[in-house]
Amino acid sequence: MKNKIRVMLVVLIAILYCMGCGKEEAQSNIELGFTAIETLEYEQALGYFEQATVAGEDEREICRGQGIAYLGLTNYESAIANFERCLEISSSIPDAMVYDINYYLATAYYKTGRLEDAKKVYDAVLSMKDKEHDAYFLRGSVLLELGDYEKARLDFDKAISLMPTNYDQIVAIYEVLEKFGYREVGNEYLQGTLEASSKDMSNYDKGRMYFYLEDFESARNYLEQARDAGDAQAAYYLGRTWEALGEYNYAASVYSSYLKDQDESALIYNQLALCQMQLKEYDAALAAIEEGLKLEDASLKQTLLYNQIVIYEFKGDFKKAATLMGVYVKNYPDDAEAQREYEFLKTR
Repeated sequence: MKNKIRVMLVVLIAILYCMGCGKEEAQSNIELGFTAIETLEYEQALGYFEQATVAGEDEREICRGQGIAYLGLTNYESAIANFERCLEISSSIPDAMVYDINYYLATAYYKTGRLEDAKKVYDAVLSMKDKEHDAYFLRGSVLLELGDYEKARLDFDKAISLMPTNYDQIVAIYEVLEKFGYREVGNEYLQGTLEASSKDMSNYDKGRMYFYLEDFESARNYLEQARDAGDAQAAYYLGRTWEALGEYNYAASVYSSYLKDQDESALIYNQLALCQMQLKEYDAALAAIEEGLKLEDASLKQTLLYNQIVIYEFKGDFKKAATLMGVYVKNYPDDAEAQREYEFLKTR
């Protein structure tokens, strides 16, 4: 009898535990939607957010999620509509979500060419929080595209003054300036940063600053030191430095060593593929692209897919390239260069 009671208690405890697990594991439709966004399943995410609406879940979170999903689908007008709705139903006292939505909304405006509207969003953010260095940097980028160099420069200066040791931001400012023809000004920022912070700056940061300054010998020396000291992130810039020096075999070995010894990286797989293209090792380049795509890195997926098409073109397989480009332009309709390339491929 005691044994029977003991068994019954064990079974009852197991049942209660499983019931508890079920409750813990149950996710709302909103949570399922954001999980789908993380895996780039934007259409599926929209389905979950529709179910969330029917179930009466949080409308603000639903609008935010729908906006992000539409942004991922490059349906910018629908993204804008949802982000604007989210702001409409928000409290008059801004919370973290309001700031978050404003950044997304500005991105959507920018993607549709509504630069003035994007600028106004950053104006609004900075009127509420005047120490948002990201907003200064992003507004400066928009101003530069609008042709207002002087005001853009003021915003970049402000962003750096707020975060003088944010070297990622300084590199990003350089890249924007270089894109719009102000490379020399970008160099001034890099050189000024090296002079002001050299004693406290890591070898990795020094190396990438010198890389952009095109002092590749100095870049190589600092980046080699960084890598030898165990700084794995140095591999990307070290490889690119060897590429700039024309040593594609060595650059490829740097990327391959990273992938062997460290975590897999879509960024490194992409760079390895570019090296292998230079070496005319097209099958190896395709294999690297495929490995990168398996990682489902949203920030690199478009680049990897485009480079995959380019490799097929180099291989002379224009039929395959055209097929892949047809899918690509459907998923990324705002890529004008790809649209032109697709028209060319259809004639091959």
